[in-house]
Amino acid sequence: MNLLKKTLLVTTLAGSLSLTGCGYNTLQAKDEAVTASWSEVQNQYQRRADLVPNLVNVVKGYAKHEQSVLTEVTEARANVAGLKVDKEVLENPELFEKYQQAQSQMTGALSRLLAVSENYPDLKANEQFRDLQVQLEGTENRIGVARNRYITTVQDYNTFVRQFPQAMTAKVIGMKTKPNFSAEAGTEKAPKVDF
Repeated sequence: MNLLKKTLLVTTLAGSLSLTGCGYNTLQAKDEAVTASWSEVQNQYQRRADLVPNLVNVVKGYAKHEQSVLTEVTEARANVAGLKVDKEVLENPELFEKYQQAQSQMTGALSRLLAVSENYPDLKANEQFRDLQVQLEGTENRIGVARNRYITTVQDYNTFVRQFPQAMTAKVIGMKTKPNFSAEAGTEKAPKVDF
């Protein structure tokens, strides 16, 4: 009986030690860090989406002839709002790419909307428009910071998941590398500036 207890104790101890080296707990912690950093990206994108209707309404009063730009911004916001964003997006590179494209469309539409304001001095002087523009600029900066944190967190997670011995553990429990943000098409070329 004493030998059986010792054998059981040694087996339990050996099993525990082998589990500590497999990286299971660290995999879980890194997965949660990716989820948390993704939530912050989502939070900042939502903040931007919440600003859009107010910005569109202010511009609408001044820029009656710019209906196509206003429609484009409204449609971009609807596309972003219509995307289901949950943990599945982090696990599926195609969904992640679709989400990234919708956010890029929103960024482009907002840039065109702000460019329209240059044609309307009264709009540029409007206090509400200026306040919304400042909030939007701040939000774009926050989005950049949140995306950078997400990129770093995903890099750390993906590196860990692919290293031995935790790669074996990750495979057993179904954890895979996660997609990351990439540069938008055309950003690899420097813009041409003519004076």
